[in-house]
Amino acid sequence: MVIFDTNAILRYILQDNASMADAVEKEIALNNCLLPVEVIAEMVYVLSKVYKIERNTIAKTIEGIMDIDHIWVYYPNVVSSAISAYASTKLDFIDCLLIGYAKSEDHTIFTFDKELKKQLSF
Repeated sequence: MVIFDTNAILRYILQDNASMADAVEKEIALNNCLLPVEVIAEMVYVLSKVYKIERNTIAKTIEGIMDIDHIWVYYPNVVSSAISAYASTKLDFIDCLLIGYAKSEDHTIFTFDKELKKQLSF
């Protein structure tokens, strides 16, 4: 299993360096590849803060990456719930991951964050 770091998967998403994007694409075609939750979180941060990409576009991008054959994500249901929360709220992605754990894994989240608490009352 090949684990992509954030820089590699960003080159593939952004297509801003053709040779690096091609190398990632070849790796995906040849191997089972893993995107850890930590890498997804960093991707969201970089795409939003550095590249100023809108939340809905980031959410759709991550959903698209998760649909690619040979790419695996730990806790895909958690990440999917987090993506949905991220696209529909102003919460940061880490808080959205907590929502994902609450919804998908039935965990109780202990927080003092009022906005997060509001989103957790489903």
